[in-house]
This record gives sequence, structure tokens and C-alpha cells, in this order.
Amino acid sequence: MPDLSRRRLLTGAGIAVGAGAAAVAGAGLVRQAQPAPVQADAPGGAIPFHGAHQAGIATPVQDRLHFAAFDLSTDSREKVVAMLKAWTAAAVRLTAAQEVGGGATGAELAPPDDTGEAIGLPASRLTLTVGFGPSFFDKLKLPRPDRLKELPHFPADKLDPARSGGDLCVQACADDPQVAVHAVRNLVRIGFGTASVRWSQLGFGKTSSTTPDAQTPRNLMGFKDGTNNIAGTDHKELDEHVWVGDEGPEWMRGGSYLVARRIRMHIETWDRTSLKEQEDIFGRTKREGAPYGGTREHDPVVLDRMPIDSHVRLANPAALGGATILRRGYSFTDGSDGLGRLDAGLFFLAYQRDPEKGFIPIQRALAAKDTLNEYIQHVGSGVFACPGGVRPGAFWGQGLLA
Repeated sequence: MPDLSRRRLLTGAGIAVGAGAAAVAGAGLVRQAQPAPVQADAPGGAIPFHGAHQAGIATPVQDRLHFAAFDLSTDSREKVVAMLKAWTAAAVRLTAAQEVGGGATGAELAPPDDTGEAIGLPASRLTLTVGFGPSFFDKLKLPRPDRLKELPHFPADKLDPARSGGDLCVQACADDPQVAVHAVRNLVRIGFGTASVRWSQLGFGKTSSTTPDAQTPRNLMGFKDGTNNIAGTDHKELDEHVWVGDEGPEWMRGGSYLVARRIRMHIETWDRTSLKEQEDIFGRTKREGAPYGGTREHDPVVLDRMPIDSHVRLANPAALGGATILRRGYSFTDGSDGLGRLDAGLFFLAYQRDPEKGFIPIQRALAAKDTLNEYIQHVGSGVFACPGGVRPGAFWGQGLLA
């Protein structure tokens, strides 16, 4: 995680698809008229679902997140294929601001195909991104990509098994939280009997940006985050560090490996720390975000001008042999911990071509020396293989499962 974003890493989440799946996937189903999707450049517009890459990775980062990890309740490949076909058909409609299947109305004595809470809402730039965890391949007896491995244990990790792992994941990002929650809720309903939610996380206030021309967002510690993140328009950097190439299985080409980490921030302790110490910890000024030795946020980072154990110095690609990731983090607050302290922090999402050359060396360096570790703790974790984009008529993971 180059720069601030890396720091967050330290901080330390038959087919019983049944009638629902049929309703989504059945081409002959009579559907109620649906509104045409608004254009992507319009307020609340739609982002195309189909493409060479899954949307929600290099896509401009939206304001809200609903992330869910699922466990399979079956080892039947046929049932999982049916679910993924139904999920894909639903995703195409959801991302276009359309109701799932026959919509929120229908036969009075049967549940509607759509839960209805997003009726009348625009697409809100909704993206849905799917990934498969290591256990997905084990359960279905499928060949696992060489680069998809369980993450090693890092010093100071205190991972909660109830907030870690998962056979597969869905990342829903949108500018309206109700749109994101509605999307995940409908996929959960469709998958009933084949997959169930293992854990989930809501996020707000993006802490990284793939649009460097926009204002850099701030994390809950008040510092700008993601200053040196990869731009969604920088195809050279994306090809080098994010998208899987010929080294991966065919179904992974154009895809990426996702590391998700729930990072608890000790907010109360941080808020009692002097401004100078806070800035020394990051190696940047708090207001402007300038690196030590510079005056503006995007001035070059000169490692020798920073404290040796500062976050920016340790996480900088120049100090790590070029290790680089694309970050899509979100802040979270989940009430209190029962001791009068906020359960708050960063839900860190890192995409990369190879975790062994991206997240893992970065986190090893941070876990070993970063003074930010006094104020954060990693409490949840997951790693997933996100396949390449979906072409019209295909479904998520078709190249792997078909």
C-alpha cells in the first residue's frame, strides 16, 4: 500500500437457488416493464457490467460499500453454476437500475423476485465484483491458481475467524448505501440453499481514489489516504501491477487478486496524540498531506527526509522493490466495543496481480517496524481470486466452471 493506504493494512473483514434463480435466469420469463438505465455520465448513472475486467476494481471509487463473504453449503458444481448464472443475470439488471427477474410484484401467493427497497432509485454507479477464496476450489475440487494462497500470519494480527475467510465474496459499491445493500440482499436471497453469508461489512467515506485529479479522501485518523494510488486510467500501471496476464489460468486473465482486511483503529488513543507525533508516524503533514521535505501533497517522496519507522517511508514502492497495489478502502464504524470505545477503522481492499509481490511484502514491512501499529490492529482478513470480466451471455467464473 503505497503511502497512507498501506498504513491501513496495519490497522489492526437443490438448487435452493430454486424459484429465485429460475426467475432471474429464465430467458422466457414474462417480466414487467423496466425503466431504461441512465447513462454513466449522468448523476447516479449506470456503470456497464460487461467488459474485459470486472467493474469495481479500477472503476472510479464510489462513496459506499457493502462487502459480503459467503460459505458454500454444497459441493455440487452444478448447483454453484446455477447460482452464479442467476447472480450474473441479477447483477446485469441491478447495475442498470432495473428490478431483478419479474420485479417486486407478481403472483400474490408467491414471494416477489425483487425485494423492492430500491424501486425508483437510480443506479448510483453500482458495481458488483465477485471473487473466489482458496476454500472454493477445495470444496468443488477445482484446480486453484498458483498465486491464490492463504495469507501468512503477520505480527500483531488478531484475526477473528467469524470475520475472516469465505468461499466466495461479493463487493457492492455505490453512491447510495441503499442501492448497495439492496444488491447484496438480493444475491443472498437468490443463493439461499447454495451459499450463505459468513460475514459482511458496510463501509462509507472512501479512503482511496482511482481518480487522482479529484480531491484525495481522508481516513478516520484525519490524514489524506491514497495519494499515490494507481489511477484507473493508467493502463500501463494496471497491466503491470493489477491485471493477471498470461501467467494465470485463462479464466483469471484480466482479473485480479483481492486482499480484504478489517483494520481496527484505536481512535481514542490516537485522538490524544500530539499533532507532531501523528505527522511523524505518517511522514506527511496532516492538513496539506505533503511528504516531509515537501510543501504540497504530490511532491516527490524523499525517503531520507522521513523518520525511519514512518508509514509512508516503509510502504513506499521505492523501499520495497517496487511492490505496488491498487487500493479501494472504506472507513467503518460498527457501534462500540462494549467498553465505551468506538469499533471503527478501515476496511482495506487491495487488488494486485500477485499477492506475493503486492500486499504481502508491504504488510511484512509495516508489521515489522511501522509506529502506526500502536494505533491499529488487523482483526479480519480474506483473500480471493477475482476472475476477468464477463461478456454478454456468459456468467461469473464461466471459464473456471463450465
